[in-house]
Amino acid sequence: MTRTTDIFLTALAPAIWGSTYLVTTEALPDGYPVTLAALRALPAGLLLLAVTRCLPSRAWIGRAFLLGSFNFALFWVLLFVAAYRLPGGVAATLGALQAMMVIVMARGWLGTPIRAGAVAAAATGVIGVALLLIGPEADLDPIGIAAGLGGAASMAAGTVLSRKWQPPVSVLSFTAWQLTAGGLILFPLALIIEPPLPPLSATNLGGLVWLGLIGAAATYALWFRGVARLEPGAVSMLGMMSPVTAVILGWIWLDQSLSPMQILGAAIVLGSVWAGQRTNRPRGSAARVPPLASRVRLDPSSETGMFGAHRFKQS
Repeated sequence: MTRTTDIFLTALAPAIWGSTYLVTTEALPDGYPVTLAALRALPAGLLLLAVTRCLPSRAWIGRAFLLGSFNFALFWVLLFVAAYRLPGGVAATLGALQAMMVIVMARGWLGTPIRAGAVAAAATGVIGVALLLIGPEADLDPIGIAAGLGGAASMAAGTVLSRKWQPPVSVLSFTAWQLTAGGLILFPLALIIEPPLPPLSATNLGGLVWLGLIGAAATYALWFRGVARLEPGAVSMLGMMSPVTAVILGWIWLDQSLSPMQILGAAIVLGSVWAGQRTNRPRGSAARVPPLASRVRLDPSSETGMFGAHRFKQS
């Protein structure tokens, strides 16, 4: 596939994640962030494990749990807390700082050079998100702000480490490992620190199904596929599609109006995403090196039982 196709498929994930704020506030019970995060991660992870029939090897269990913590357990809990305690615009603006964090982390963990154009695109995107979503009545709750910043840092670390640690399995298996690990971390924590959920309505169940199957299993498979194929800075810039989708959904479902300032902010965000793909593009010989995901070929005959680990070989 071409790089343009990879960018488009990866961008679908954050575009769909833009529905998280709407679903959380309109379809889920308030006050159960850890429980809801666990119910989003664990069923989706177990379903993908049943489909892929591939468990991590002993060497990968620790990494799977660390990545599951960064990408799901810690990130989702903080995301729910931020969504409950902050206006969606403030939470999304804090989340947009992830792109800046990825640039710094990729330098330290992957040796990726820091390019001035990439930093400028990321900073401009944050400004665009702020114009798009933050109103004069925004309530800056300290706990919510801390949760938003922590969530951005957690997702940034998970994105960079997911690039650094590429397992010899399919992207669905990699997603299954992380979702299941994240759910296993969250489930006992939810039992300890939160009261039992009240009886769930059909709307509540529909929201959980959407966030689990579509907003987790399907979209994170696309996201990790993009992480393996694209540069970390380019992938992180695509995350700014989420607040644009959130505004569109608010306009359609909640009858919210769009001011000229918000339209300008959306244009700035989309322009920064485009610029981020250009400035983070590999240069010279690096551009001709295929990503690890395309150089690893699975050997389907090497499964060792129903949940066996895959061996692999370089093509």
